[in-house]
Order: sequence, then structure tokens, then C-alpha cells
Amino acid sequence: MRLTHLHCRAFRCLDEIDLAPAPGLNVIRGNNAQGKTSILEAIYYAATARSHRTNADPELVEYGKEAFHVTMRAQRRDREATIEASWWKGAKRFKLNGVAQLRLSDILGKINVVLFTPEDLELIKGGAAERRRYLDVELSQLSPAYLAALQSYRHALRQRNELLRKGNPDDAQMDVWDKQLAAHGELVIAERAAGISELSGYARDSYENIARHEPMSLAYDPNVVPGERFDEVLRKARQTDIRRGMTTHGPHRDDIKILVGGHPARSHASQGQQKSAALAMKLAGLELIHRRTGEYPILMLDEVLSELDDDRAARLFTGIDESVQCIVTTTELDGRRQPFTRDATEFRISQGRIENS
Repeated sequence: MRLTHLHCRAFRCLDEIDLAPAPGLNVIRGNNAQGKTSILEAIYYAATARSHRTNADPELVEYGKEAFHVTMRAQRRDREATIEASWWKGAKRFKLNGVAQLRLSDILGKINVVLFTPEDLELIKGGAAERRRYLDVELSQLSPAYLAALQSYRHALRQRNELLRKGNPDDAQMDVWDKQLAAHGELVIAERAAGISELSGYARDSYENIARHEPMSLAYDPNVVPGERFDEVLRKARQTDIRRGMTTHGPHRDDIKILVGGHPARSHASQGQQKSAALAMKLAGLELIHRRTGEYPILMLDEVLSELDDDRAARLFTGIDESVQCIVTTTELDGRRQPFTRDATEFRISQGRIENS
């Protein structure tokens, strides 16, 4: 899978740009605040119907403009896919191959992407919500059944919590939402367990390639153990939930254990180890998508060179399969040796305008 053309109009600081990246390695150079990250954000937004930086779509509109528009065209192994994404008058709109999409969830998986940014260090240092979001994005691109179950679970959870906050909820109503929560939640738990089992091996290999030090591993840390009857867990916890006014058990409280050298990476790993571990998790997602779809997704690395020394950067690019289309953003290298291990197509961006270097 590869991106063949990107057009942005009034997206962030990108007044109007066209980008036609090459099949292999693409490097976008430019100083800070020139639009490098905005290009990757536009690709990610079109592919996933959300920004990785904000939940407020109005923030994505160029200052002084009323709307933005992004068109992304990609070549898959057996077909071409075009996604048009726009925001205007308070609403986002998407088209797939010219056909308006009523459900934004139908966009996911049509063009698969993996994005790494410096903020992804929060996968290691941040709370469980960051790691659940990482897992949900990877699995939702691959499994419509997982995405549907996750959305239904979240809906049932909101309804159940609303009843709990009112106090003294009706048992019959609670039974209805418990049944739905359990049905959808058990599928989410099973898919997450299988996903983490695969991702752990890929993350281990990627980390070893980059860091060449202690082994890394991932382990699913479920709030409800797979195989345990979720409806029974909810029934036993009902009185506690009523007192607290919230649902205290379920996959909305899951986590991922990340170990480096057998110790929790969050508390025991060095800054360099944490950066390498976060990158390894994203590269694990790359391999998971390849394993399940037969194609590599589009890989985007935002300022990754600022996160790694020269040796680790060189090992990173050596370890990425040459068939992967990779888009890398970077500032000037300032005397650093060239870290790329293969020829790259270079672009330069300045004040939101891009051209071949």
C-alpha cells in the first residue's frame, strides 16, 4: 500500500499543497512550525477520521478560513482508494471513492497508516488510556467486528454510568445494560488479548533491532480476565458501582504491561530505552497490519531523528522492509551524518509550501 497523492487546502498552516511521495523512503525537511507535522496529521486524519493532536476539528482549519479539505489517494495491492475529508460549518464530511460516507467508522481500514510522533513517549510514561487508545487504533483498522463491538461497548457504558449517577437505579434497566456491556465487552477483551499476543513478538524484535540491549515485551493487563464471565463480574460489583456512581470493571480499565529487561518500562527504563520502546510499539503495529492484510501500511515518522542517536537511527531504517512506503519529517541535520540506509526522495517545506528538494 502506498500514498500516491495528497492535496490539502486550508488544513492547519497548509494553505494549498500537493504532495506525490515516492514508493519508498520520503524525507520532508524544514524548520519548525513550517507544516511538516501538519502534512502527516492530514494523512492520519483522512485515514482514521480523527487527528492525533486534537479532538476539536475547528482547530484544524487554517487561521482566517472557514473550512478545510484533504484528498488522499492510495494504491492498494488490488485497487485504488481515494478519501476526501472536509470540515465546514461545524460538521466533518467524508467521501470514499466519490461516495459520501454516513458513518465515519466506514473509513477505517480503507487506507492503513501507522504514525509515530515524539508525543508517543506517553505510551510508556503516560496512563493506561494512552495504551488503550494505541491498541484500539491498531485493531480498529483491521477488524470491523472489533470496531463495532468497541463502539457498542462505549454506548452501553455511557448508558449504564448515567443510570448509576442518578442513584438507586432500576434493577431491570441495569440488567439490560449489563447484558449489552458483557456481550460487547467480551469480544473486545478477546480481540485485545489476541492482538497483544501478536504485537509483543513484533515489538520485541523491533526493540532489539533499534536498541540492542535488554529484551522488551508486551503483556495484556485486563481488568476482566479472559474467560471470566463478564456478566457475573458486573452483577457482583453492582452495589459498589451504585455507591461510586460509575462502572468499576470492564475493558475500559484495561492496560498493557510494557517491560524492558524484565522491569516496568514506565518506572525503570532510561529515557533512551523509553523512546526506543515507544517506537518499537508503533513498528509492531506496522507488522501486525502486514500480517493480517498482506500489505504494509503507510509508515509516518515525525521528527524521529531527534529522538534517536545516529546508530539507533541507522538501525531503525535498516530494519524497515524496503517495500514499506515511509514518510519522515526532520529539521536540518546540523552536521549529523546521514542516517538513512537507502536512497530517499527529498522534499522541502517552508511556510506551508512544499517542493522537491
